Amino acid sequence: MLVVAVTGMPGSGKSFVAQVLARELKYPIIVMGDIVREETIRRGLELTSINIEMVARELRILRGPSAIADIVVEKAEKLESNGLIVDGVRSLDEIKSLSRLGRICIVAVHSPQILRYRRIIERARRGDTMSIEEFKLRDYSNLELGVGNVIALANYMIVNTSTLERLEEEAIRVAGEIRDGKYCS
Repeated sequence: MLVVAVTGMPGSGKSFVAQVLARELKYPIIVMGDIVREETIRRGLELTSINIEMVARELRILRGPSAIADIVVEKAEKLESNGLIVDGVRSLDEIKSLSRLGRICIVAVHSPQILRYRRIIERARRGDTMSIEEFKLRDYSNLELGVGNVIALANYMIVNTSTLERLEEEAIRVAGEIRDGKYCS
């Protein structure tokens, strides 16, 4: 199985890119953040950024640093597919866990911090209401997890500072290269 791991800081556009890659490559998609949000709801907690981060941290403490990726692997093993898009990979431990499924291709999406903050406020997904200070703390938390290391190992880097249409064009181009085995063999 080819696992296309999509990474990036919060608000970078990684979920949009993951959706386009899934559509173009005809692969199923698993969103790591959805796993944490589901667990937050299961625990009867309100979906706030603080609760979601707390649950993610607790999962990693209880089940190890690759806890969320391990759940992805469990779900993926039940799929009938030669490929998978994983949205929201944040650490090398998660990459190592996902590699049990097969080959890994990392697609990183990058955007400037202030642009990412504006996007997060505009999209207003549950759990995304936060001040700029809280957003910066969330960035630091992601960096401490090791998202920068995953970004550094990316087979593809998409810089997202323009329009959704431009981002979609770039994601389609990357999907074509992945399909052709250009940098992900």
